[in-house]
Amino acid sequence: MRILLDECVNAGVKAAFPGHTVKTVAQIGWGGSADGPLLTHAQGSFDVFVTIDRKLEHQHNLKGLRLGFVVIGVPDNQIGSYQAIFAELLQAAETVKRGQVIHVNSPLIR
Repeated sequence: MRILLDECVNAGVKAAFPGHTVKTVAQIGWGGSADGPLLTHAQGSFDVFVTIDRKLEHQHNLKGLRLGFVVIGVPDNQIGSYQAIFAELLQAAETVKRGQVIHVNSPLIR
């Protein structure tokens, strides 16, 4: 599976997806891109888009895209805030379907 981490996600979250190809938006040179063009480009090269941008699904029609979306809820962007939900993130990325959004929230904000 090919997973793209949004630039707002701590790059250390890559460790949540062993056995998968994981890139960050910055790594592939798309940093600073607006969401619309970014998602259009991403659907040609990735299967899953991981973000902490909770507004994304309300600002864009994601159902028509060839990507699954994992939206993470964490209290801050420190890697420690993500580590407790690594297993849930992996499961979400492996089960999300194209155009679907799965929310994974840290127990610290539930």
